[in-house]
Amino acid sequence: MGYKNFWILLIMLLTGIVLGGFIGQLADGVVWLKWLNYGQSFGLDTPLVIDFGLLVITFGLTIKITMASIIGVAIALIIYRMI
Repeated sequence: MGYKNFWILLIMLLTGIVLGGFIGQLADGVVWLKWLNYGQSFGLDTPLVIDFGLLVITFGLTIKITMASIIGVAIALIIYRMI
């Protein structure tokens, strides 16, 4: 049962992050909701490229944490606790 609960929690957290980020992007155009899109980005600014001649591998990761995504995670945790 614990194994299943972990995956449900993970999916709910990811959903909260994605929906929160999406709502933050939408709220960026509204003057009194701009604070929802306030946040910090971190990660690789330029992708890391490894060229083997025949095979080229590109690594890149950037994460943007906004106020809306934090609220989305909090709501996801509350819903998970209610289930």
